[in-house]
Amino acid sequence: MKFVSYTNATDAERVGLLITSASADNGSGAYTVFDLHDSAKKNSLSLPKTMAQLLNGGEQAMAIAQAVATQCQAGEGVAVGSLAEVSLLAPVPHPPSCRDAYAFRQHVATARRNRGVEMIPEFDQFPVFYFTNHQSILGGGDLIVEQDHFERLDFELEVAIVIGKRGKNIPASEADSYIAGFTIMNDFSARTLQLEEMKLNLGPAKGKDFATSIGPFLLTPDELQSKLVTGGNGNQYDLPMTAYHNGKLVSEGNLKDMNWTFAEIIERVSYGVEVFPGDVIGSGTVGTGCYLELNGSRALEAKAAGETYTPVWLTEGDTIELRVEELGVLTHAIKKQPQDYSILAKKKMTSGASA
Repeated sequence: MKFVSYTNATDAERVGLLITSASADNGSGAYTVFDLHDSAKKNSLSLPKTMAQLLNGGEQAMAIAQAVATQCQAGEGVAVGSLAEVSLLAPVPHPPSCRDAYAFRQHVATARRNRGVEMIPEFDQFPVFYFTNHQSILGGGDLIVEQDHFERLDFELEVAIVIGKRGKNIPASEADSYIAGFTIMNDFSARTLQLEEMKLNLGPAKGKDFATSIGPFLLTPDELQSKLVTGGNGNQYDLPMTAYHNGKLVSEGNLKDMNWTFAEIIERVSYGVEVFPGDVIGSGTVGTGCYLELNGSRALEAKAAGETYTPVWLTEGDTIELRVEELGVLTHAIKKQPQDYSILAKKKMTSGASA
């Protein structure tokens, strides 16, 4: 199933089902959004109105949703419009938490090489993650950012999972059953802010907490069985991932190249703490999946050739489009907040504390 969150005519938040019309769009399918609650009611079933309520309903709610999806596919649901006509939100608009992992070795190793430092051995010993701002989750559309965010504004091409049931100390062997679905993630990054603050060893803060985007829909795991790659400690999926900046292909990767599976990440995340329905956990950036990595590699190549390289970043008026097979397309138009306000300008320029 494909779930979306959207706003209806009265601006109320609703959860919907995406149903494909296979006869449309030259056989590739076109989506119609069906309201989940109203479609269930039409078929004498009961389901909640929002994504948070649906996820908290657990496996029972998902089983009813599957029955409703079958009815909607047969035309026995309440359609609210085509995907283009509906005002989409992030598929999980208000997650209880949002973590982002560091699962692709290629990205980590290349970024460190570009900075002139060796690969850190701890990467291969355990999966690591950080908490980002779950109040700044957004869907596709306009991304309005502050003046300082344009100081090396970057995208990050990722996939995220959404937790579907409560658990604690979850072993990797069971962790895949806790995944309610998959979605594209763009972990937007203001690199000047990020790189400065990370010198203080507390991890990313203002360089990351202004915008994390997920969408356009949440795809349930059963829809990915044909893409399953076996043999690891947890499920992996053969899903090509690409990024387009102003229509130009700038990044290519694949979800199957995760060196830590989502199951292993959940095992680490849930150690000593509970995870809850709706929690979002990102994969981390796929190899080549951001300009921080790409610019560093190209600068080294240019230097070796005796040339100069001008870094590329996202700027006002740009579009950034992330595509992941089976998970759709997540697109943003970059815009600037009308009022200038800089926290970079508020830095204290001192020579340091006196002895």
